[in-house]
Amino acid sequence: MEIVCEECQGKRFNPTALSYRYHGKNIEEVMSLTVNQAVEFFDDPHISRKLKGLRDVGLGYMTLGQSTSSMSGGENQRLKLASELNRKGNIYILDEPSTGLHYKDIEHLMAVLRKLADKGNTIIMIEHRLEMIAAADWVIEMGPGGGSEGGTVVFTGVPEELVKSEASLTAEYMRLQM
Repeated sequence: MEIVCEECQGKRFNPTALSYRYHGKNIEEVMSLTVNQAVEFFDDPHISRKLKGLRDVGLGYMTLGQSTSSMSGGENQRLKLASELNRKGNIYILDEPSTGLHYKDIEHLMAVLRKLADKGNTIIMIEHRLEMIAAADWVIEMGPGGGSEGGTVVFTGVPEELVKSEASLTAEYMRLQM
């Protein structure tokens, strides 16, 4: 059951907060902007850098006011990843970060992950999308099946060698894409 607040009428801000404007918009209107729109709206370099990080990890379509409870697991991971873009020497473990992403957003995500790796970070990722697997530096495939039918290391190595593997189910699908 949802009850609308009598004071703000569901706007989440009181009249005083709504009375202030920044570049012609009140707080409710600003929080309704998508990340992509906000990159253009804000002229402050500190804010723009943070927003561009969100855009770079494929979250440009989300609104500034969107609650994290409404985000998928992959979106939450990318949100956290955006805050890490300038760090070095860390280890990141990601579980299906490409979930729900359009192909163009996957390209952005892969570029961000490559930048993180180029800065000396280690990225360990559980992933099923072939384009993500093909872009990896090292692959460990578990199988031979999923769930209770898995648990055995089927392959370890670079993607170029994975494609040649006869034991790998992933290799079969990668060869079909070639």
